[in-house]
Amino acid sequence: MQEISVSIQTPSGTPITVGTNQPLLLIGGPCALESEDLARRVAETMLEICDRLGLSYVFKASFDKANRTSLSSYRGPGLEEGLATLARIRQELQVPVISDIHDVSQVEAAAEVLDIIQIPAFLCRQTDLLAAAALSGKVVNVKKGQFVSPWDMKNVVDKVRHSGGKKIMLVERGATFGYNNLVVDMRSLPVMRSLGCPVIFDATHSVQLPGGAGGVSGGQREFIEPLAKAAVAAGIDGLFMEIHPAPDKALCDGPNSIPLDDIEELLRKIVRIRAAVD
Repeated sequence: MQEISVSIQTPSGTPITVGTNQPLLLIGGPCALESEDLARRVAETMLEICDRLGLSYVFKASFDKANRTSLSSYRGPGLEEGLATLARIRQELQVPVISDIHDVSQVEAAAEVLDIIQIPAFLCRQTDLLAAAALSGKVVNVKKGQFVSPWDMKNVVDKVRHSGGKKIMLVERGATFGYNNLVVDMRSLPVMRSLGCPVIFDATHSVQLPGGAGGVSGGQREFIEPLAKAAVAAGIDGLFMEIHPAPDKALCDGPNSIPLDDIEELLRKIVRIRAAVD
């Protein structure tokens, strides 16, 4: 396996290293910030689980989901309130945090709080956004668009690197397969890793049915586990999962979120697979 690593600064000052011969990274949390209590509950639980299992952990939640299916879909608390919540969780729990940005104007404020800046899949070709994220000096986590081939992510990586970004991670989250459906091509994982970046597999968005429930997206939660297992066996550096205490009541992406009570059992299986592959 190609030697690849990225260092993520943490609130404690001890960096997390993601890549070859490093602990598997889990990026996990609710799709969008709903309440601070819910976010804190997920972050605290996941910190404990990942510590027990020897996994690195980054808490994720979006302060704004600007790419919802319909105008009435829940987007989150917004930039100012959302970043304030993430800052408190980061400081009080000493956990690194990640969230999406959708516009260049958000980068400066986001970089003051976030340890990783995420570029949504729909925006992975937006040159100005990639360049601004790179200039922040933060780790840039780019989700591969459902419409982009894995080898064409080279152009995305080049944009970030030529703009001064030295720390890049790439995320596989499925490819468009007809209307309202996604499919995962496991070949994309080693292809993107050959670009010199750690690769993360988004096990929950990959089972999404975009717009498949009319005014909202649907999902096939039952396929999260087999896809996550397959991706870990293929040699990824981390997993991305949307985790919620009550997915059926979630305000965003509930159908493709994994219940908080179920996550430890799945991660124990993942750890065994990773150990076998290594």
